[in-house]
Amino acid sequence: MNTNKNWLHKQLLLTSGLVSAFALFTGPAFAQGTTSPAAEAQPKEVETVVVLGTRRTDRSVATSASPVDVISASEIASQSSVSVIDAVKNVVPSFFASQNTIADAGTFVRSPNLRGLPGDQVLVMMNGKRFNRSALVQTFVGGDTALSFGSHGPDISSIPSIAIKNLQILRDGATSQYGSDAIAGVMNFGLRDNADGLEVLARYGKSLDADDGESAQIGINWGLGLGENGFVNISAEYFDDQGTSRGARRPAAILFEQQNPSLANRLPNYPGPDQIWGSSPTNGWKAVVNTGYDLSDKVSLYAFLNASSSEGDQSFNFRQTNTGTAVNAAGVTVNLPAANAAFRNTFFTTPCPTNNATCPAGGFILDNNRFDFRSIYPAGFTPRFVGVTESLTAVAGVKGEATSGLTYDVSATISENSLELSMYDSLNASFGPQSKTSFEYGAFKQKLENFNVDLTYPMDVGLAGPLTLAGGFEWRKESYTVPTGELQSYAAGPYATVQRLFTQTAPGVFAPVTTLPTGVTNIAVPPASSGYAGAPPSSAGTWDQSNYAIYVDLEADLTDRLSGGIAARFEEYDTFGTATVGKISALYKATETLSLRGSVGTGFQAPSPGQSNLQNVTTNFVAGNQVQEGIFPVASGVARYYGAVPLKPADATNYGVGFILRPFTGTSLTVDAYQIDVQNRIFITRPFLVTAADLLVQPSLSLVGAGANIRYFTNGLDTSTKGIDIVATHSTKLLGARVNFTMAYNRNENEVTKSRSTVISNAQIITIENVAPKDRLNLSSNWSWGEWSVNARANYFGKWRNEQDYPGQVFGAKTTVDLDVSYTFAEKYTVTIGAQNLFSTYPDKIAQSSTINVFPISGGLADGQVYPRSGGPFGMNGGFGYVSLTANF
Repeated sequence: MNTNKNWLHKQLLLTSGLVSAFALFTGPAFAQGTTSPAAEAQPKEVETVVVLGTRRTDRSVATSASPVDVISASEIASQSSVSVIDAVKNVVPSFFASQNTIADAGTFVRSPNLRGLPGDQVLVMMNGKRFNRSALVQTFVGGDTALSFGSHGPDISSIPSIAIKNLQILRDGATSQYGSDAIAGVMNFGLRDNADGLEVLARYGKSLDADDGESAQIGINWGLGLGENGFVNISAEYFDDQGTSRGARRPAAILFEQQNPSLANRLPNYPGPDQIWGSSPTNGWKAVVNTGYDLSDKVSLYAFLNASSSEGDQSFNFRQTNTGTAVNAAGVTVNLPAANAAFRNTFFTTPCPTNNATCPAGGFILDNNRFDFRSIYPAGFTPRFVGVTESLTAVAGVKGEATSGLTYDVSATISENSLELSMYDSLNASFGPQSKTSFEYGAFKQKLENFNVDLTYPMDVGLAGPLTLAGGFEWRKESYTVPTGELQSYAAGPYATVQRLFTQTAPGVFAPVTTLPTGVTNIAVPPASSGYAGAPPSSAGTWDQSNYAIYVDLEADLTDRLSGGIAARFEEYDTFGTATVGKISALYKATETLSLRGSVGTGFQAPSPGQSNLQNVTTNFVAGNQVQEGIFPVASGVARYYGAVPLKPADATNYGVGFILRPFTGTSLTVDAYQIDVQNRIFITRPFLVTAADLLVQPSLSLVGAGANIRYFTNGLDTSTKGIDIVATHSTKLLGARVNFTMAYNRNENEVTKSRSTVISNAQIITIENVAPKDRLNLSSNWSWGEWSVNARANYFGKWRNEQDYPGQVFGAKTTVDLDVSYTFAEKYTVTIGAQNLFSTYPDKIAQSSTINVFPISGGLADGQVYPRSGGPFGMNGGFGYVSLTANF
């Protein structure tokens, strides 16, 4: 109890300080507003109708009982990034998404976080309809993905930014209103619906302080009328990002070059870094078609479609042929990681003769017929991982109003998201000379089918306003497909076990080798393709989960000053059973300028078919050494061998309280404190080490082999998230210009309140609680003079910590600055020149410590890292400059 009081006291002090800072920041503008002739200097406020957190149609940001951010199309369009994820991250402080470099398939699908909770605890909607999950379950083991580890959320990067009319973000739990996953909040992408006009956008940019990072984007939005009663709005984007590199060469590669100068040019990416720490090259397209038609003044048909395709090409870790020693930054000589097993083994290729009792089948003869992977990769290799992400969503419905006042919205959704994976410049060492160098893993697929009936009915029951009664029904089916990889992508070849070697003692007579000759190594090498393993037929398949839901929602103005709402929802799943949740919210108008609001509710997150059934085997690097990591379905014999049980829903309780202050026209301040308690959060266990004895008991463990790590999904921990959001805005005229100031601040504290030692380590707990900065602040201003406009924003990121990857190091707080200048000419054309991270601020470099070695010979770690692998909260690419041209017809 005292802890909560201290926390609240700190937040109140912090709020007071930030509000004072905002007042100073906008001081001249406030002065201008009070001294200029009355309303002449003040802009006319236009309230956007809020569609989230309420079934009423008369709610705005200022009159909503729950905090809602409304981000305009112009705010999203003014961002330099072609990705909606980065655009949102730049303007919403409580929204977090890491860069994810060398993060397996996590590089292709970045999972966003809201208020420190994973992407599958944030419900995403498009035009008010549930958005499908991605085909990727986030399984990469690393501190940069700690907040999303084990989650199965949506991929919002498939939405073209030019198609967005506005983005509304409900920062409150809303499971009782919208169903599973709406624990941290709800994001609704409203689509453009203009029936005329053509907008064309072209943008080009590159890194400010490096010769890389080229990015090109072309976008179009076209509005067409369907007679006098309808519209078709078409949006499309094409993008091509060339990627960046912010790492160093590996010390082992430098030693190889010194010892083998004639082979130096066979090193991957020579003379650059042997593996790439940075953004992966990506290209693709996105499209949206939004349409509607009024059958009458009471009935409308609507439909929209979203399709996208993108391809990313990611560097994996360098597999070296050599080892050695190097001096670290502390002046100590240390061993570098060992050479890859494929280069340490001697592969004998002469098989035992057929039907020879002294040399049985499966054995090899120790002779001069030998294979060396250096014949393919003389200087080592860096696998390249390719991901093709495709999505298609179609929604159709009818909505209207009956003569009784009853409104209805009936809709159906079908959606599929796929991720097709492949690799080149790799090998399966266990197949020796028969190994392939490229592998196909197939396409993971996530499918959604959804049917909704939503009804609202206003009733006069003698209150200050009508009682809005809402209710509805939802049926949903999700299916998840794990594909079968090609044989060598997952199989164990003849060299996966120690070779049984024989020597000839007489014609047709052989004897087992008991002592290896000098220079010969006989070890078991890992099965499957190096870097990532496909799924065998036994693990592939399609799994379904269906559910239905009913809900009821009541909202009313109880008095002239007090409005309230109550909602309840019941859902039944064919996998784990039922869930019942509820929510109560209230808004009290204390004065004409001050309103108080609060809510309390319960929620849940249902385990997805992907989380329950995924099998994934990858190669991870621990302290620079290669380790096979295997995640197995909870129902599999492997997972049950280590204690797995069926997944159940994660449960949540949300508390929120805040106020809305509008002291005068053009100025607003909202302050909202929150607490989100999640029990039985779905996570992935710590690794269980596979031993030779385990292989005898559970033969299917041969897929990863002895020495590998086994994990599975489980309900493994409870968390408590406390925070405060402060948003202040002021619009005025200053020196003849229209000026908008915004301050957005988020303080967020994550705490793991309960866990099992078999599920999560202390390092993971520290990382979950600290990998996202506890403090985020954006200060922005927009100035408009006639044809000119200027946007300036300062972004503050508090200190953070990744204990899993960089034990003991606290990465310092940083501030980045964004700036763009636009000029409109001939009324139709706008040219913009801008920079994101104008002064090229970078995160702190990784420091030498008792557990981390930094090598002066390269300036980085043994694997070439210089900056933390995620780049921290704002990435490690440095500054980015761009120019764009927009034409409106």
